[in-house]
Amino acid sequence: MKFEMWIRALKAARAAANVSQEGLAVMIKWSPSLIAAIETGRRRPTMELAVAADDVLDTGGLLAELLKEADQERGPSWFVAWRGYEQQSTRLRAFEPCLVPGMLQTEEYARAVISAGGLQQPAAVDELVAIRMERQRLLYRDPPLSQVVFLMDEMAIRRPVGGQAVLDVQLDRLLEVAELPQLRLHVVPLSVGEHVGLSGGFVLVELTDGEQAIYLENAARGHVVNDPETVRFINRKWDSVLGEALSTSTSLDMIRKLKVTS
Repeated sequence: MKFEMWIRALKAARAAANVSQEGLAVMIKWSPSLIAAIETGRRRPTMELAVAADDVLDTGGLLAELLKEADQERGPSWFVAWRGYEQQSTRLRAFEPCLVPGMLQTEEYARAVISAGGLQQPAAVDELVAIRMERQRLLYRDPPLSQVVFLMDEMAIRRPVGGQAVLDVQLDRLLEVAELPQLRLHVVPLSVGEHVGLSGGFVLVELTDGEQAIYLENAARGHVVNDPETVRFINRKWDSVLGEALSTSTSLDMIRKLKVTS
């Protein structure tokens, strides 16, 4: 399902209901220019708009369902498979040596990371930031994941990505998500020196049937790995890095102290 198909579905629903772009904008209390931008592919539709359009065009939830399917295919083709694993997971563990994990990033922090070096076009940056923000819904789903653990190197929370003001807001975000009952945060202090996690970050998920899968990234793309030997190796890495990390309470104290603004 592509967004072009969703746009065609919206136009067909409007035609069937004899509603113009301007008329739809009035009915759902959105601007006509925004509706036009969405129907020409210049802006991405939101679930809020899809639900509102379903309601006034009497489509029985079709537009919302199609948008949900289209959203699952957003992003690079190699990432689609991993999103499926994430959405089916019951347990998630992630480690990052250089940056705050993507699922915990604020929009400003994510934008600074993705736009660094000017290698991405502005539209691509917007799209990738939106995908990263959408993935974070996993942390608030119902029923919740049974366990979510994030490990990060101290350097990840010291690096002033986007500038100190952006970093301070990001640190606040970490303190906020740490209040979720199923979520734990740990920091590996710089005093540890070398550890096995310095070779790169990874995400481990566990599914309802006990299957485990791993997401690994290199400089160009990501890879989903689920062969038993690699899964066992990454689990050993996880245990080793976790053993070097500070407790949750001590990690949160470090995060609070790193904030420049109160």
